[in-house]
Amino acid sequence: MTNYITIESLQQRMSEGVPYGKNDETTARRLWWAALDTLQTDILMPMDLTKGLWLASPLPALYEPRLLERLKGWVWAPEELDTLHCNGFGLLPPSTMRSINTKNSSYSGAFSRLPLRDKDGNDPLLIIITPSIQLALALHGDAGERNLLMRSDHETLRDLLNMLDLRLHQEESSEVEDLRHALSDLGELHTNNDLERNFWPLVSERLARFTPSLNIQMLPDRSTINKSNNPTNGEKSLLEAITHEVRTPLATIRTLIRSILRRDDVSAEIINRLQQIDSECTEQIDRFGLIFKAAELDGKESRNLNLARTDLGNMLQTMYPIWSKQLSRRGLTLALDISADLPLVLSDPEKLELMLGGLIDRNSRGLQSGESLMLELRPAGQRLKLQIFSKDSKSEPNDNSKMSTNSQLGPVLSWNPRTGSLQLSQAATQRLLASLGGRLTLRRDKALTVFFPIADSK
Repeated sequence: MTNYITIESLQQRMSEGVPYGKNDETTARRLWWAALDTLQTDILMPMDLTKGLWLASPLPALYEPRLLERLKGWVWAPEELDTLHCNGFGLLPPSTMRSINTKNSSYSGAFSRLPLRDKDGNDPLLIIITPSIQLALALHGDAGERNLLMRSDHETLRDLLNMLDLRLHQEESSEVEDLRHALSDLGELHTNNDLERNFWPLVSERLARFTPSLNIQMLPDRSTINKSNNPTNGEKSLLEAITHEVRTPLATIRTLIRSILRRDDVSAEIINRLQQIDSECTEQIDRFGLIFKAAELDGKESRNLNLARTDLGNMLQTMYPIWSKQLSRRGLTLALDISADLPLVLSDPEKLELMLGGLIDRNSRGLQSGESLMLELRPAGQRLKLQIFSKDSKSEPNDNSKMSTNSQLGPVLSWNPRTGSLQLSQAATQRLLASLGGRLTLRRDKALTVFFPIADSK
């Protein structure tokens, strides 16, 4: 069919009037990640959208749980998504630049699939359509001339929607009618004229934070680093870049696994193995998410201006099954002891979930199979006291009390020779908790203890 609308033809329309790019594949990939993160974190999330849709090819591009819950998604994907390599191109960002809310860690990717044709190509495309904002993102161009395209102007979006409608007429997929109905259900669309003007500066700022400094080779020697309270710009940039690169393939693997899990022809044994891999990926994504947040915070004053009334007891009870499942894979158990009728505290609920998960992971690293980790939440004057300790040895020094035996790798990271793992330094952990309203205390004869301020009653 000579007039068949392909993904490449949509991208070609987006490229009209845009100068040729001069980027190689690696640079183009970084641009794509930065654009996806900027779009979701800085633009879409603050808008508090209630309805809309997204279309992507050849892999899902959205990863923020709140967006996935509210927007309907369709993905043009090959029939064998689990064998898709996309020419080795990492098309998903590090969910990482933002960690997925642990409450939604079982999210399996609620999108529908449309057939990807041979002539569609493997260059990524993302189209977002909501009543208040519409835009299209894509990578385009030959080798050495790669370009990131972002179009939000009325004429281009109008043409893309017309081409999309023609494509749907040509499709034989059962999802076509649902997609066409979702488009018509959005009603009148209003163009955001400031979107493009704001988008590119935000992407530039994000790239500046993620790109290693040219002065990395000027890092001070180990003795200087250990004595310093703040990292050099090169050290911080390098740490952020490493975190970025580690989380990216994990996010890609996890998304592909969740796509496979939605299939009906997967055996129970394979499902169990894939779920274990998914959980491991999520844990590591969260671990490096904390490292990234610590690197961002280091060298700044700990400010907690966005704290809200938080039910810490309910949070612990809600997250208990997830944390228990994580520990059970290492032969450990988790016990919870929460006093009744506790008041609310001041904190940041979403970030606190991630932080507490990191503390549990850290305090369980030195435990042997069969041991148990205990969480206690008690009132303590005008604060709530959260203690984390080995259930059978509360009076003994725990792993965190032996902080002096760790090898410092700068102000953010330390190396634990007993467990062979990287972890946040004591100072970085204290800074992160302080930004969330908590005060961490570590003593040789006590459990790890965090105090949270009680919120004023209303």
